[in-house]
Amino acid sequence: MSRNLTTPLGQPVPREGRPEATAVVAFGANLGDREATIRAAAERIARLPLVSEVRLSPLIETVALRLDGPDPDAPGYVNAAALVRTRLAPTILLGMLHAVEDEHGRERHERWGDRTLDLDLIAYGDETSDDERLLLPHPRAAERLFVLEPWLALDADAELPGYGRVADLVARLRADEQSAQRPHAEDE
Repeated sequence: MSRNLTTPLGQPVPREGRPEATAVVAFGANLGDREATIRAAAERIARLPLVSEVRLSPLIETVALRLDGPDPDAPGYVNAAALVRTRLAPTILLGMLHAVEDEHGRERHERWGDRTLDLDLIAYGDETSDDERLLLPHPRAAERLFVLEPWLALDADAELPGYGRVADLVARLRADEQSAQRPHAEDE
């Protein structure tokens, strides 16, 4: 008689032979005790089966981002990134990240809405996936300083698969930001 084994979060137990990989997880929270929630979520991820290490970046505060752009009137976000050493398959890891969000009261009523905790799987080693259930790397990671800067703080040599060095992406985004803030000749 065969029996399906599950983890404490109800996920199937992954194969034991999977090689260890480094996953990049982005954290965000703009409701409740944001810093405490992010730190507790990182500790919870460290206790997942087949996770051997979690290194959390410094926390940063950012303006809420909505579908139509930054919203300075919304509660601000605290963001971070973590490098997670794991033998969990990326799909299993993503499911467990969603379970950790749920444990912290995450409600999914509105896309781009306020949240107690948001965990995004940004990258998993150098794997790529265009499966609608798991897009790797995260499709908007290369455009988000609140993801890239904390990641860069953890790994100066980081690379986002298909996009290049994270340091170069940060420099490009910062230059674009500065260019957008400079007055244009026609404005003078």
